[in-house]
Amino acid sequence: MEAVYNQIEGLEVISGYAGGSMKDPSYQEVCAGVTEHAEVVKVIFDPGVITLRTILDIFFQMHDPTTLNRQGNDIGTQYRSIILYTLDNEKRVILEAIRKAQKKWNESIVTEVAKLEKFYKAEEHHQQYYKKNPNQGYCRVMIQPKITKLKKIVLPKLEYSNLE
Repeated sequence: MEAVYNQIEGLEVISGYAGGSMKDPSYQEVCAGVTEHAEVVKVIFDPGVITLRTILDIFFQMHDPTTLNRQGNDIGTQYRSIILYTLDNEKRVILEAIRKAQKKWNESIVTEVAKLEKFYKAEEHHQQYYKKNPNQGYCRVMIQPKITKLKKIVLPKLEYSNLE
């Protein structure tokens, strides 16, 4: 999702880990599944430019929220679908977005919703990974199609878009 959100004006995106118990986990520890953390992106936004609702609409169109502990070929709790909030009113918007998104999916949405306790920034080589490695196999096969879909299909159809 980092590469997708980096295509959107008005967002600052930071890769990291959250939702677990280990203090200051490393990428290797998170990937090994021993920290209880999920790989996440922290999205900082200006609500005068883009709404939380738009960010969530993009999330539910660009990511499969119906697979438990899995994203593509990556399997484990560290790959679970999760949305973490910091303010109580964000939780309400998130739950409304899930109800709306559920109408578009045949399977049940299993996205975890929880209050953010602590975010740990991922190592520098994980920041802007797609931008730094556009020709890497994973980036070409998994990320580039999402960016193409975002630009051609998703953004033009967003109901709450402030991006024009």
